[in-house]
Amino acid sequence: MRVALAQMNPTVGDLAGNSALVVEHTKQAARRGAHLVVFPEMVLTGYPAEDLVLRKSFVEASRAALDELAATLGADSPAVVVGYLDRCPESAPRVGRPAGEPQDAAAFIHGGRVVATYAKHHLPNYGVFDEFRYFVPGDRLPVVRYGGVDIAMVVCEDLWQEGGPITVAREAGVGLIACPNASPYERTKDDTRFDLVKRRAAEANATLLYANMVGGQDELVFDGDSMAVTAGGELLARAVQFRPELLLADLDLPVASSDFAGPVDAHDGTTITVNRVSIDVRLDIPSDALQAPVASPLDDCAEVWGALVLGTRDYIEKNHFGSVVLGLSGGIDSAVVATIARDAIGADRVHVVGMPSRYSSQGSVADAAELAARQNLHWSVLPIAPMVEAYEKAFGENSFNDGWAGGLHGLAEENLQARVRGTSLMALSNELGHLVLTTGNKSELATGFSTLYGDSAGGFAPIKDVPKTLVWELARWRNAAARAAGEAEPVPVEIIDKPPSAELAPGQLDSDRLPDYTELDAVIDAYVEHDKGRAELIADGHPAEIVDRVTRLVDAAEYKRRQYPPGPKITAKNFGRDRRLPITNAWREARDTPLPR
Repeated sequence: MRVALAQMNPTVGDLAGNSALVVEHTKQAARRGAHLVVFPEMVLTGYPAEDLVLRKSFVEASRAALDELAATLGADSPAVVVGYLDRCPESAPRVGRPAGEPQDAAAFIHGGRVVATYAKHHLPNYGVFDEFRYFVPGDRLPVVRYGGVDIAMVVCEDLWQEGGPITVAREAGVGLIACPNASPYERTKDDTRFDLVKRRAAEANATLLYANMVGGQDELVFDGDSMAVTAGGELLARAVQFRPELLLADLDLPVASSDFAGPVDAHDGTTITVNRVSIDVRLDIPSDALQAPVASPLDDCAEVWGALVLGTRDYIEKNHFGSVVLGLSGGIDSAVVATIARDAIGADRVHVVGMPSRYSSQGSVADAAELAARQNLHWSVLPIAPMVEAYEKAFGENSFNDGWAGGLHGLAEENLQARVRGTSLMALSNELGHLVLTTGNKSELATGFSTLYGDSAGGFAPIKDVPKTLVWELARWRNAAARAAGEAEPVPVEIIDKPPSAELAPGQLDSDRLPDYTELDAVIDAYVEHDKGRAELIADGHPAEIVDRVTRLVDAAEYKRRQYPPGPKITAKNFGRDRRLPITNAWREARDTPLPR
C-alpha cells in the first residue's frame, strides 16, 4: 500500500481554507499513486481551537465541513483519514457529560462518503492541554478493512498513554494504524517522539503512521516530524521539521486475517468496543519504485531557531500583519529578535528603530545601525531624550495631593525611558500598521527584569521562552550558519561580546542587579520548569543567597508576566499555557522547608 502523510499547516477557525488544503494535498498524493492519505489532528478546524469547541455552531460547522469534504473528494479519491471536531452521540456517564458534547475525532473517508469515525480516547490534561475541559472520550475502535488490510485510527495522546486503543488494536489484529497528531514542539521532543512511536508500533504489532501538524498557533509551534514506523521498529519515512511536506512511503502489510469484534479490556480501566467496516476495493500496485525520504534530525540550535521563526511568521501572517517594528538597542536580545523577524517574513517587512536616551552609548547606536545595514532592514533613529525631559519637567513642576513634591528619581526615572520607547513604538504601530515585537527573554520575564508598559509592551514576543544564555548561543549559531552559506554574519560580534545592559542609568550593567546569567538560568530552569523548592535547589549545589534572591524575584513578578504578550513555546514549561500560578499568592519558599523523602 502506498501511503501519504500530509504534514499540513491549518489555521484555527478557517474551515473552508483548511478543507481546500486537504483537497489539494489529496490530489497531489493521488497523482503520485497514494492509496491512503493521513492528515493531522483536528486539521479541519485547526488546533487547539480552545473554547470555540464549546460553541454548538462551531461543532456543527465542522461536521458539515467533513461531509462536504467527502463529497468534494469524490468516488475516485484515495482513502483519507482526517481530523475534525465532532460531538458524542450518547451521554458519557463515566465523565458525567451529556450527549452532544464535543469530541476530538478522526474520520475515514472513501468513495465520496464518511465510512467510519473515531473519537480520541485518552484526553491530556497537563502542560498546555485542557482536553478534559473540552472533550468527551471515545470508547469505540473502528477497524476498516481496506484493500485487504485492517486499518485502525487513533489520535495523538492515544500513543502517549499506556493501554487504551493501542492495546485493543493488537487484540483486533490490525496491520496498520493511522494516527493524526497535533503534538507541539519543545526542545529534544523529537527523540522522545520517535522512541514512543516505535514502542507503540511494537505493542500494536502493526505499522504506525504518525502524521503531525506543522505551523504556529499563538504560543504553540507544531514542528511536523511525521513518520512511518514498522512493528519491528524500522523507520520507513520521516518528514522534515517546521515546514509542510507530503511524505510518501510504500508499505508491505499483512493481509487481514482476523474478524474479531466486540468489547475489549483496554487495560486502562475502560472497555473499548471494536466495530468493523469493510471496503471492497482492489489496490493497484504503483509501477514506480518509491524511495521514501528519511529526514535527518536538526541540531538543538537549528531546531529552536526553526521553531522561533515559524511561530513568529505564522503569528504575523495568520493575523494579517503586513510588517513589524521593534526597538533595536544594540543589545543581544533585540538583535536576535530582528534576525528572527527577517528570517520569518523578509527584510523589507521589518522596521527597526534606534531610540537613544541620555545614557545610550554611541557604540550601541552604531552596533544597531550596523546590524540593520547587514540585514537590509528599515532603520530609523528616534532620539527620546527630549520626550523624557518633557515628562520629567512636567513631574517636577507640579505638586500632587499626597504631599509628593514631584520629580522622578531612581527606578522611576529609569523606567520612564523604557515607557517612552514603548509608547513610541505603539504610536508607529497605530500610524503605520506594524505589529510591535517585544524583545524580552525568559530570564528577564522570570525575574521581572523588564519595565511594565515599557520594553514589555508589544503584540508578540519571539524570545519570550528563550533563556538569556540560549539567546547568545542562538546568535553565534545563526552567524555560523550564515558563514557556512557564504553569507555575511547577521549579528555583529560586538553585540554578542558586549556586557548586557539596559542603559537606563550611568554605567549600568545587568550584573548590578542580577546574578551571572549562567547561574541565574540554571536556577530558573530548576525552579520554574522542574518545580524544585529551596532545599532541593541548595542540595543541587546552588548558593543559598542566589536561590533566595532568584526565587523571590520570580515569585514577585507574576503580575508582570500575566500582562506580557504571547511568544513561541520552546521549553518544557513556558510562562503562559504551561505554568499557571496565582498572582495574589502569599506562599514563599521557607528556609526550613525539608527535602522530600
